[in-house]
Amino acid sequence: MSVLHLTDANFQAEVLDADTPVLVDVWAEWCGPCRLMAPMMDWAAGEYAGKLAVGKLEADPNPTARDQMGIQGLPTLVIFKNGQELARHEGAMAKPQLKAFLDANL
Repeated sequence: MSVLHLTDANFQAEVLDADTPVLVDVWAEWCGPCRLMAPMMDWAAGEYAGKLAVGKLEADPNPTARDQMGIQGLPTLVIFKNGQELARHEGAMAKPQLKAFLDANL
């Protein structure tokens, strides 16, 4: 399963109206820790296929979705289920931490 490219235009349909939980990775091109997280989003999309959708939202060109989520720092990971925020983690993390974060909230 591939990582969704999220934008202001598709955020409602891909995240808030989704049938399965969605992990949203809010990132920016200039953010070093965000680039470290990128391969783990591909891993999560494959590892949790069928149980979780994974999407990346670039913060700067998508201010509506970014501000709607109240993003303060990057990277920020937010899990949505049934259109509601279920969990949030700000900052980079290692794969074992990401796995624990996802397992605890799915």
